[in-house]
Amino acid sequence: MSCNGCSFNSSESNLLVDSYDWLNDLPDTSDKSDIVEVKFKTTRREYYSNIEDIDIKRGDKIVVATSPGHDIGEVTLTGYLAEKQFLRKIKNPTGYKLNSVYRKATPNDIKLLQEARDREKPTMIRARQIVTELGLDMKIGDVEFRGDNRKAIFYYLADGRVDFRELIKSFAREFGINVEMKQIGARQEAGIVGGIGSCGRELCCSSWRTDFKSISSNAALQQGLSPSALKMTGACGKLKCCLLYELDTYIEAKSEFPQELLHLELAKGIAKPFKTDYLKKEIWYSLEGNASVIFNLSVKQVKDIIQKNKKGIRPEINSNEENGKEENKMEVKLDGNIDRFDKDKKNRNKKRRSKFKPRPAGTTKFVVNKN
Repeated sequence: MSCNGCSFNSSESNLLVDSYDWLNDLPDTSDKSDIVEVKFKTTRREYYSNIEDIDIKRGDKIVVATSPGHDIGEVTLTGYLAEKQFLRKIKNPTGYKLNSVYRKATPNDIKLLQEARDREKPTMIRARQIVTELGLDMKIGDVEFRGDNRKAIFYYLADGRVDFRELIKSFAREFGINVEMKQIGARQEAGIVGGIGSCGRELCCSSWRTDFKSISSNAALQQGLSPSALKMTGACGKLKCCLLYELDTYIEAKSEFPQELLHLELAKGIAKPFKTDYLKKEIWYSLEGNASVIFNLSVKQVKDIIQKNKKGIRPEINSNEENGKEENKMEVKLDGNIDRFDKDKKNRNKKRRSKFKPRPAGTTKFVVNKN
């Protein structure tokens, strides 16, 4: 990342959540508002006012005012989109104080920021030791130093209320800085730490997701997913955020399914549902008392059978609608001897040797080198 001819290699660059500027190619969008969205370490974002009308654009490192001191962050959005994000994310925009943008970051500013970043890991380790010494029921998840190297935010996790008044005094004496304590949840911690999900991709919370909604187990049940807690939980130990991504689609598809009388009365017996595929619009059944007979029916077929059952009719289902386990079974017999392949190899070698006659005794084979 470059800034006024200087380079800055951020160790947390892979964890920074990006904002997509879909108005980037359109003219006259940056002059409609002086609000600037700035991101800092991890997922922290704040909004500032460019009252000096400084020529800044997306990706620039800038120095912004804080109370007290200053901080250094990266511009993610400007103009119209920054104002829209501000109104969407800030619940009370009228009570939010917009600090001002000082200037673009200089090489000295970047050097000071790097020194602050180098202090974070040792500070976090020592902070955890102090918490253990004080016997507090909390965990220091991460430490973020401000760009001026005079203040640090200590992110912590705790199940209940924690009296950390003595802890703040200990931090101030130990590190010689102003201290701010900020509580986070398990999802925020996963976004800070980062990692790879079960899908093989980077965690959503550390790559693009910034708002975390509460997720209930009903979201998995609505989609007919496995109730296994091991499959449904993410790296944070909570239910996966991606359970909400397709929930609306499943709810819409589920509305086409009958909600009652799903036990069908057939000529062969009572069929009970055990699996539903909402996207394929199919329901899988098994016969009561004969679990080996399994078949699937479309929603339309199920509705037709329900109507016939109401009239007292027990219909026959076509043979091609039954996919019993017995029909799909493949009988495989395995030989328990692990050397069976070696025996076949020996027999093949014997056949090959029998094709060639043995050389008479006393004969010599000469090899002539043509070179």
